[in-house]
Amino acid sequence: MTSLAQHHSNNLVKLLLIGDAKSGKTGSLVSLIKAGYKLRILDMDNLLDILKYLALRECPDNLDNVEFLTLRDKRKATSEGSVIDGPCRAFPDAVKMLDRWKYKDENGEQVDLGTPAEWGPDCILVIDSFSRLCDAAYDWRFSLNPKNDGRAIYGDAQDAVESLLAGLTSKSFATNLIVIAHVQYMDQPDGTKKGFPQGVGQKLSPKIPQYFPSVVLYTNKNGKRTMRTTSTMLVDLANPAPFLMEPEYPAETGLAQFFGVLRDNPTTTEEPPTPKPITKLNSTITRR
Repeated sequence: MTSLAQHHSNNLVKLLLIGDAKSGKTGSLVSLIKAGYKLRILDMDNLLDILKYLALRECPDNLDNVEFLTLRDKRKATSEGSVIDGPCRAFPDAVKMLDRWKYKDENGEQVDLGTPAEWGPDCILVIDSFSRLCDAAYDWRFSLNPKNDGRAIYGDAQDAVESLLAGLTSKSFATNLIVIAHVQYMDQPDGTKKGFPQGVGQKLSPKIPQYFPSVVLYTNKNGKRTMRTTSTMLVDLANPAPFLMEPEYPAETGLAQFFGVLRDNPTTTEEPPTPKPITKLNSTITRR
């Protein structure tokens, strides 16, 4: 018999982090770096600047605990607007990285951190942002057959992204997960508005939170950035321990406090493999 006391939530956090643009989502990861976690960031936005400078100021000794890979399809300006320049590789490369974190850095050196699903409870996989990952999925599917019906392209891209989410949030993916997404406000049948993570089209967005036991919302009111853990009138949120969790935390420290309620701080007895060389927060690589 498997007792509920042995449930994998004792060791792992699967968190969906949503908010408006510039509400402090990416920068707030610094509290987890300070807490001793190893972060592996799949960077789809190319906006890690704030995290770099916060980490340099607040926990420079832990900078080597952060590894990232930037994946963006190259674009060019044409008379018909901005178009993809070359093959669409950002989404398929992201899928490959989530199966095995292996690539050549900008110096041609091999980086291999093994299988993300086996990194363990002291490591956090971060997707920043899910919204740009969805854009990359659409661009990839469109590039395969641009003459296809638009509904088929959206449908296939949605299926590909949802399948990826299902794998990352499954029990077999034994690593902490943070998925960062922008919030999108959508009209409901009763005439009200509701906020959901921005996905591929509108059909996927309401399904995304269904995969996560933890959903938090970042807000920025008069320069005060806050991480909410309880639902608002516009956005439904969730956390596994509402009787222990505060309704809101400062964005600067909230993630570490949230993780601290649900699990112990990282240990030093068991570390995921660290290859050499390793891409640090002060360098980048972009897939073309």
